[in-house]
Amino acid sequence: MKAAVSGWRVQRMSATVLALCVSVHLVTMIVVAHGGLSAGAILARLHGNAVWGVFYAVFVLAAAAHVPVGLRRIAEEWLGWRGASVFALSVLIGLMLAIAGLRAVFALTGGPL
Repeated sequence: MKAAVSGWRVQRMSATVLALCVSVHLVTMIVVAHGGLSAGAILARLHGNAVWGVFYAVFVLAAAAHVPVGLRRIAEEWLGWRGASVFALSVLIGLMLAIAGLRAVFALTGGPL
C-alpha cells in the first residue's frame, strides 16, 4: 500500500510539473512560429542557453519520473504483472528515458553530456 501511495504522489507531482512545462513549451513554440524563426535559428538560440537547458532538463526529469509509474500501473491492471521485476523494469525504463532525454537537452544547449 505504501508503495502505491508513493507512486501516486510521484505521478501527481510529476504531472503538475509536466503540465507547466508543456504549457510553457507550447506557448513558446507558437510565439516562435509566428515570429518566423527557422529551426536553425531556434537551435542557435538554444545552444549555450543555461535557462532553457535547466527548463528542458526539468521537463525530461518530470517525464522520466511520471512514465514508469504509469507503465507499472498498466502492467498491474491490464496485464496482471506484479512484483519486484515489474518495479525494476519500470525503474530501468525511467532511467533510460532520463539518460536519453538529458543527453538530447545537453546536445541542444551545450551541456556536459
